Amino acid sequence: MTNYPIELVVPHDAPMILIDSLLAYSEDEAQCIITITEQSPFFSPAINGVPSYIGIEYMAQSIAAYAGALANDENKPVKIGFLIGTRKYQTYLPCFKNGSKLTIEVKKLYQEESGLSVFECQILLRETLLCQAKINVFQPENPLEFIRENQ
Repeated sequence: MTNYPIELVVPHDAPMILIDSLLAYSEDEAQCIITITEQSPFFSPAINGVPSYIGIEYMAQSIAAYAGALANDENKPVKIGFLIGTRKYQTYLPCFKNGSKLTIEVKKLYQEESGLSVFECQILLRETLLCQAKINVFQPENPLEFIRENQ
């Protein structure tokens, strides 16, 4: 496993890279980290944290980091992917509180040759499960052409 900077594996520009780092990855899974601060995108002083529905995007970006790391390992370009949807997103708290160090775990359940994949995801604070979902993503061979065709 190579320790890639997050900017090299998530195909977003700041400030929309929401996760801090890729902690670990293998052929079928990855773990990422984010620490919630007042500078975190979507931070709300009213709740002293980030709404827990943003967890879906933390999961999606962790999947992107996983895919980007595997692409880098093979000296291939990091490609854009699309969050298609989620099933059974469950959250057990209204927000991720300021100062919380969250671990996002993603595990590939299924992948088609077309680029469609399904991941089982969860967000943890130490050993405590905060959120879980199954996330559907799509990584077409040519993302820009896909965007033009679907506008």
